Amino acid sequence: MDIAAIGLIEDEDILLDLASLALSHLDHVNANIAHYLEMLEDIEDQVCVEGRSALLSEERAAALSRVLHGELGFVGDDESYDAPVNADFIRVLDRKRGLPIALSILYVAMARRAGWSAYVLNLPGKVLVQLGEKSPVVIDPFAGGSMLSQGQIAAVCRASLGQEGDAAALSAVRMSNRDVLARLLNNQGIRAEQEKDRPRALIIYRRITRAAPERLEAWQNLARLQLESRDVEGAKASLFAMSEVAPDKRIRDRIMEAFEALT
Repeated sequence: MDIAAIGLIEDEDILLDLASLALSHLDHVNANIAHYLEMLEDIEDQVCVEGRSALLSEERAAALSRVLHGELGFVGDDESYDAPVNADFIRVLDRKRGLPIALSILYVAMARRAGWSAYVLNLPGKVLVQLGEKSPVVIDPFAGGSMLSQGQIAAVCRASLGQEGDAAALSAVRMSNRDVLARLLNNQGIRAEQEKDRPRALIIYRRITRAAPERLEAWQNLARLQLESRDVEGAKASLFAMSEVAPDKRIRDRIMEAFEALT
């Protein structure tokens, strides 16, 4: 998949696992992509077999956890949490270890392949997965797909929404598919900057602007690094593109002020 296509198609048409694989393949051009496609199809088959009689959200969550964690061993990487490989989808499939966002992509993608509704939840300090609509459950892929108790969900609602609520209330913090991909890439960008690898960070932020062009933060980070690299024309182009997708006039005016300051 051309990553530019990700930024053009409707959000609901984005297949999270395949899009993540395409983004990761940019860093592994010699990798046998067919192998990973077959791996994802094999996981799908296992989930569909394990969950063939699962009707309730709790049953579907249990089926996902049995396959992805119990049988295949996918789990969060506590030992080397900040390692770049944990946000690299191909390496996550190889190592069966990853960040919460990478593992959530796998869980949600497999649930959707099985025909179940599933969403990635953006919460303070963590990423979780919601399964189901009318009687949803919340699971933690980083902890092997374990289901959150009602008390844990209530605590999450207080932290994220500022009020009591159940799993259904968490629909307010569902992430769009593009936002999920942007968050996965942003983890790579942050780690590149922490390692003082500006060329790598520039590559990552450019990828975010192609896959999720409405993400203002990505354009801002790209322009900042371009200025630090003395690429004034590149920074101006990024600021102009940022103004094109800014949601309101106040923000657009501030962006154009920064643009004019470079001219």
